[in-house]
Amino acid sequence: MNSAATIQGVEIPTERFGHLADFPGSASDTALLKQHLNDHGYVLLRDVLDVDLVTAARSEVFGRLAEQGEIADPPGGGVATGTSRRIDPADDDGAFWTSVSEGEALRRLTHGPGMMAIMQATLEEPARAFDLIYLRPTCVGKATAMHYDYPFFAGSAQPMFNAWIPVGDVPIQDGPLVLVEGSHRFDDLIAPFLSIDYAADRSDSVVQQAAYAGSGQSDPIHLIEDRDTRLLTADFRTGDMLIISMFILHGSLDNVSPTNRVRLSCDVRYQPASQPADDGRYFGAIPSGSKGGGYGDMRGAQPLN
Repeated sequence: MNSAATIQGVEIPTERFGHLADFPGSASDTALLKQHLNDHGYVLLRDVLDVDLVTAARSEVFGRLAEQGEIADPPGGGVATGTSRRIDPADDDGAFWTSVSEGEALRRLTHGPGMMAIMQATLEEPARAFDLIYLRPTCVGKATAMHYDYPFFAGSAQPMFNAWIPVGDVPIQDGPLVLVEGSHRFDDLIAPFLSIDYAADRSDSVVQQAAYAGSGQSDPIHLIEDRDTRLLTADFRTGDMLIISMFILHGSLDNVSPTNRVRLSCDVRYQPASQPADDGRYFGAIPSGSKGGGYGDMRGAQPLN
C-alpha cells in the first residue's frame, strides 16, 4: 500500500501498513462471523447498513454542530469552520452533547433493527446494545491513542463486541479506526489486564491504566516493527461497519484531511440480551460513563475549535 497516512504525526512505513480484509460472506452467517472474529479479531462488513439511515444520522449530528458555528454549510460535508458558539460542557453538565448523542436519527442507526440483526448473528443469540454510545467527531490533527477495550467493559456480561460505524464516508486521510494486526494474540499484553478483578474495582484510573499500559500508545510504529506486524485500516464508505473484539489493539490514524473535514464515527457496544445490563456506567436513562460524568466527559462534548 502506498500511503502518506500518519499516526501520532509519524508517517507509517509502506511495509507496515495494510488493508483490513473484507468479510467474505453474508452478515447473517453466524458460523463464518465467529470464525473470522477468531482468526482476525475483527469483521469488516461492506454495504450492510441502510445508506439513507446513515446519511440522516450524519445530517442530524452535523446539523447540530452547524447551529453552533462549528460546521460549514452544507452540514453534510462535515467541514470544520474552526469556530464555535458551543457552551463549555462543564457549564451545561454535558446537556448539549447528551442531546446530540441521543438524537432520533442517530439512535435509529445505532439501535435499529439492521444493527440488531447483525449483532445478533455475531453473538449467536439475541443482542442488547449499550445505552451509552461514543459519538466521535474528530478534527484535523486529532486521533485516538492505541488501547484495548476489555478493561473498560469487563466485570459484567461477556462476550461483548464493539460495532464501529463510519457515519458517512471515512477515507484513510480522514483518520479512521486502525487495528494492530494479530494483536488479539499478544498474550503478554492481554494477560496483565485479564488478572484484574474489575467487578471489585471499576474506577476510571484502574481501567485506563489497564487499557493503555503496554499497548504502544506512545510509539505505535516501534510496537509494530518490534513485533513484525502491521497497522490495518480501510477507506470506509457510507453503509460499512467494523465489528471488533474486546481483545484487539486499536486506535485511529491522524485526521490529515486536506479539506479540513471532520471524521464522524460512532462506537456502540453490544452484549447478549440474556445477561445483566446493570452496569450504571453504560446502561440506564443517565449512564455515567467510565469517568463518571456521562456524555459531558467525552471528547465529542468539547467544541471543535
